Amino acid sequence: MAASLSDSPRGVAVFGSTGSIGRNALEVIRASRGRLRAVAISAHHRLDRLEEQAQELAPRFVIATDPQAAAEHAWSGLPKNTELLVGPEALERVAADAEVDTVLAAIVGSAGLHSTLAALRAKKRVALANKETLVMAGPLVRRMLDQPTSCKNAALANGKVAELIPVDSEHSAIFQSLGCGKGSEVERIVLTASGGPFRTWSREQLAQVTIDEALAHPTWDMGPKITIDSATMMNKALEVIEARWLFDLPVEKIGVVIHPQSTIHSMVEYVDGSIVAQLGPPDMRLPIQYALDYPQRLPGPAEKLDWTRRHHLDFEPADFDRFPALELGFQCAGAGGTSGAVLNAANEAAVQSFLEGELHFTEIVPACRSILEAHDHDANPTLDQLVELDRWAREEIHTWVCA
Repeated sequence: MAASLSDSPRGVAVFGSTGSIGRNALEVIRASRGRLRAVAISAHHRLDRLEEQAQELAPRFVIATDPQAAAEHAWSGLPKNTELLVGPEALERVAADAEVDTVLAAIVGSAGLHSTLAALRAKKRVALANKETLVMAGPLVRRMLDQPTSCKNAALANGKVAELIPVDSEHSAIFQSLGCGKGSEVERIVLTASGGPFRTWSREQLAQVTIDEALAHPTWDMGPKITIDSATMMNKALEVIEARWLFDLPVEKIGVVIHPQSTIHSMVEYVDGSIVAQLGPPDMRLPIQYALDYPQRLPGPAEKLDWTRRHHLDFEPADFDRFPALELGFQCAGAGGTSGAVLNAANEAAVQSFLEGELHFTEIVPACRSILEAHDHDANPTLDQLVELDRWAREEIHTWVCA
């Protein structure tokens, strides 16, 4: 099932290498003692940082997906044998390159969809940190994977294997925990959530949230968009949709629980009442390395739990009234079709409007709900339809903001 591991380095394309997940992935590659090699790295706007990464790692490809930003950058420090590629279409070309064994899909938002699909079509391993791929196009991806069972996401064709292994800490935890039983024995999966910075805030307090407060996550170090999603709990809503397609489970078998310590990353409950969980510090290097090295477990740079000090684990039911994004997530997971693409695009645009001071924190989810309810649902859309709805939903958010 898993690609065989040989003595030669495993070639990794890190798409989104200058973001939080990408930088952690490069740390894992540096610490791998040569078993992993960065064949390609990419960025959209942080080209100074991208060039610094290239100087250190000497990848075969450097991809600048924004043509205008690439044209304005000097590129004087690129290694001699590193080829510069420009434009988003270069991601798809590199995803299918023979030197690439694994694509670390860490581009935030819908921008990562096409390159992830290209990697799967090319029968590569995809270490998936871009949840929007499954949120937008879960049914399409599901059809690309030959085996629908929850813990063996592989498509076999012409002797080549495409693998989809989650990097999100919650889905990685579930992926690992599903190895303890058969798919038919799963009662439900339970996604844990920190609750974000506003877990205990009243509605009156939420109405006064500032941008700086929303960007102050209590346990995880993430980029601004994902941090805002955590504050609204939209990240958990999107993870519910992602889990529905990644593990091929009905929405009735997916649950969410608040766990402020972020030590248990998620759980699987089996029909006999046994619950299997994966624990660890909130360190993304662990699930990244797991996805890159799977099925092996090897020493790495991730932080370890300190068992010499006292720990406690708290659990609370998720508050759907305080965080209505959760309800939207379960609705879209149940409806399937075009719902996830519309919710994802509307949320991306609404979060950007909030960060630009055009929308209040408590207006993000109502704006998304309004756009979701206004669209014509299609249960079996094509990729072109999903892309068009992504564009439409963003425009509708801007109209909603200006109304």
